[in-house]
Amino acid sequence: MIRGIILDVDGVIVGSKRGINNPMPHPDVIAALKHLRERGIPVSLCTGKGTFAIREIVEAAHLNNLHIGDGGAVVMDFFNNEVVEKHCVEKEAAKNILTILLSRGTYVEIYTVDGYHIAKNLVSDITTKHTEILGREPILTDSLFDIVATKDVVKIMPVAKNEKDKQDIIACLEKFGNSISLQWGLHPTALPFLFGLITAPGISKKSAAMTIAKHTGIPLEQTLGVGDGLTDWNFIRVCGFAGAMGNASEDLKKLVAARPEGTYYIGPGVDDNGVLDIFRKFKIF
Repeated sequence: MIRGIILDVDGVIVGSKRGINNPMPHPDVIAALKHLRERGIPVSLCTGKGTFAIREIVEAAHLNNLHIGDGGAVVMDFFNNEVVEKHCVEKEAAKNILTILLSRGTYVEIYTVDGYHIAKNLVSDITTKHTEILGREPILTDSLFDIVATKDVVKIMPVAKNEKDKQDIIACLEKFGNSISLQWGLHPTALPFLFGLITAPGISKKSAAMTIAKHTGIPLEQTLGVGDGLTDWNFIRVCGFAGAMGNASEDLKKLVAARPEGTYYIGPGVDDNGVLDIFRKFKIF
């Protein structure tokens, strides 16, 4: 019995068709999410993007429950404008991470709960592309170090140019060990760019999913988790029911398909509103 749902956003309900399912989900998906919530099923969006970036979807579908932003660093109740949980990167670690990333010429964004910051000298085509994805202009600053020193930073986002650059960034950050968490995500309209999510240690979509279960009283065993990237397995694996999109990575599909019969489904792709097929498969829509 499914009593709750946790959905990744990009590649699951937001696709690559500008004006059709991007930047907002397809109207049929919005209607389905709203219907599920009206039936008393909490639908929590779970994104690696800035928490603020999902507000419009939450409000359009009237998802008056908790949501996950910044890769798990923030759990937010938008309708009550309440930050239920916030985990910040330790300031000294943030400063040292910035030093390393900027010294190698990496494009970096700094996130707080309600916005994101970019150094003026780093503005580039990546800024243009990411502004389009996030639906909000960045706050420009002369120095990201000033932001780290004066703001509560929930996420540092290095942007890799490609897979090789991603691996080089990972190698540069290995010295920080367990003092940070590092996840990676992508957006279908931004390839080949890859987005790093540096958060406080122990913070992930899984930890945030556990927070949601605690607050709703709905066990994760009775929750459906749906994603498209390997990092989504982080929260899907603790859910009793699992869904993967047709456009999901092969690694995620294999992990989902290894679940017990009747507890998983791999649906069509995001551009075919595949999440609706997943809902129908589990007879919740």
